[in-house]
Amino acid sequence: MIRDDVKAAQIAAMKAGDKDRTAAIRLILAKFKDRDIELRGKEVPDEDAMLIEAMQKMAKQRRESITMFTDGGRTELAAGEQHELDVIEEFLPSLLSEEDTMAAIKSIADELGATSIKDMGKVMAELKKRHASVLDMSKASGMVKAALA
Repeated sequence: MIRDDVKAAQIAAMKAGDKDRTAAIRLILAKFKDRDIELRGKEVPDEDAMLIEAMQKMAKQRRESITMFTDGGRTELAAGEQHELDVIEEFLPSLLSEEDTMAAIKSIADELGATSIKDMGKVMAELKKRHASVLDMSKASGMVKAALA
């Protein structure tokens, strides 16, 4: 379970005296707590998928911040964000390769009978339902568009 892995990593980082890593892990745990509060009283079918989605959002935010800080000449802030991103990515499952992503898109498109760009919404919904935890949905969107064009 992802939550247990993150808590174990926090304890290890604290014992090692790694303050930067401990701070990054605490950010992850805080996000988990926020998500728990958000979903209080609602049934969560797959907790790991929910936690992965939260960490993917955190990673996306860090990537955007790194770009902005780098463009603004604030390399020290970009380095801090990069460190946090590295810690977050340790707990994320590895993403599917482009070939595997295209294979999944083609499989879903064939199943749904999708032939034109009008069917993109159906394909994206099914792709997200099946593979959201192992796909970068922004890249997948472009790939679906290209496959259906």
